Amino acid sequence: MEFLKDVQDWFVGFFGIRHILDVVHSGDYSSLLSLDGLTWIIAPLFPVLLFLEIMKALIFRKFRAIDYKIPFFSYVLNAFIGRFLSIGLVVVCIGLFEKYAIIKISFTWYWFIYGYIVWEFGHFIYHYLGHKVRLFWCLHSTHHAPEAMNLSVSYAHFFLEGPYADFIRTTVCILLGVPPPMLFLIMFIDGVWGGFIHIGEHMMRDGKLGPLHKFILTPMHHRVHHAKNPLYMDTNFCNLLNIWDRVFGTYQLQEKTVPITYGITREMAPNSFLDAYFGEFGALIKDIRKAPGIKNKFLYLIMPPGWSHTGDHKTASKVKKEYFQNPRPEIAEEARETPVLDGAEPSVAQVIA
Repeated sequence: MEFLKDVQDWFVGFFGIRHILDVVHSGDYSSLLSLDGLTWIIAPLFPVLLFLEIMKALIFRKFRAIDYKIPFFSYVLNAFIGRFLSIGLVVVCIGLFEKYAIIKISFTWYWFIYGYIVWEFGHFIYHYLGHKVRLFWCLHSTHHAPEAMNLSVSYAHFFLEGPYADFIRTTVCILLGVPPPMLFLIMFIDGVWGGFIHIGEHMMRDGKLGPLHKFILTPMHHRVHHAKNPLYMDTNFCNLLNIWDRVFGTYQLQEKTVPITYGITREMAPNSFLDAYFGEFGALIKDIRKAPGIKNKFLYLIMPPGWSHTGDHKTASKVKKEYFQNPRPEIAEEARETPVLDGAEPSVAQVIA
């Protein structure tokens, strides 16, 4: 019986329905009209979508348990540690930096737009550094290790990535005047959307969300971000608003001629959770050990993944540069055969050609 109770508690916790059940038992539904009530109602949405995604894959015989292995074990390992570290760090950042905010804003709709743009800026910084600084990539690479896209991938994180991300995002928001209540609402929206954009091809084939992909980052954009194709490397760092990707030139659509290949470029042990979770740290330690001198050892920590003290760099920037200098023949052929309509933006393939 104790085991069954533990299973029930896990089920209730995973689907985020504990507060809803409390409300039903009490018979007082007025609390659902508050901001907390709204979060209680929306919280089960993502786990339910994940469940439906798995069920659909099973029905159409496209389910592969191995596609969920890394996210599942990451979720189990991170269930408590990462969550409490992130919450604690957010509270600490607010306490440390709120008094140094350069402006003070009110909780109104127009300042909320400002606050969300600021949040995306903080998210862009954290995410960009996660790809461009080797030590931070060690924290972030677990999220990119799965070789298939589905909703469970949003659970695939190294336990220290959440605290690292929230430290940067919270600090940026607080210093730029975003009040804590607004910050918490933005974090909730960001979390819901950040989970949804990992929805797989089984549930949503193209992931564009119709014309919305022209204005916000959709599952299609985030699939591009998770790709290891040279064309797609280090793109679409934002989460909902694409403003900072456009500003810094990292915005990228999916090209029909370049199918997405998920995963990371380092050769991994096939479907190994331990390699996905700790492998980048092992590779970094090996590079530091063989590097001559303190300077080179330190540079391995802060330079981009793929940087080498020998000068034989295999960074994403170099790989992309070589790719554009020597485009795949089928892309060049596509560019020659596809006309550019007046007033339309040329595709990447046409620019290359």
